[in-house]
Amino acid sequence: METIQVLDRAEARLPRWMAAAAALVTGGALAIGHARFAAGFALGALVAILGYSWLHQAIERALTFSQGRLPKGLIAKLAVRYPLLLGAVFLFYRTGWLPFDAVLAGLMVPVAGAMLECFNQVGGALRR
Repeated sequence: METIQVLDRAEARLPRWMAAAAALVTGGALAIGHARFAAGFALGALVAILGYSWLHQAIERALTFSQGRLPKGLIAKLAVRYPLLLGAVFLFYRTGWLPFDAVLAGLMVPVAGAMLECFNQVGGALRR
């Protein structure tokens, strides 16, 4: 199979892996009675997945864009990514409204998604 096709399919699976990891941890925390942790984790995961999605869209559009200037909406998404992330982290650190460690753990969901895709790739290679 061609490498580009493999990478395209892996790229398409990555958001599903992230959502699955977020749902699994959030559901597990709820199941054992840690609702505040679950809410903090879910919020951190949502911010992280949103940031990943915006970055992915921006890179894809930038690489396939043929005119001289990128759309303003795309630039705005890139400009808002880190302030949104830092604002969320600062808000929960200062207020204690949701557990800070849970929000930080949720921000790691893209890493978990990438690791799950790596395991999927290794498993597929071992099966062949």
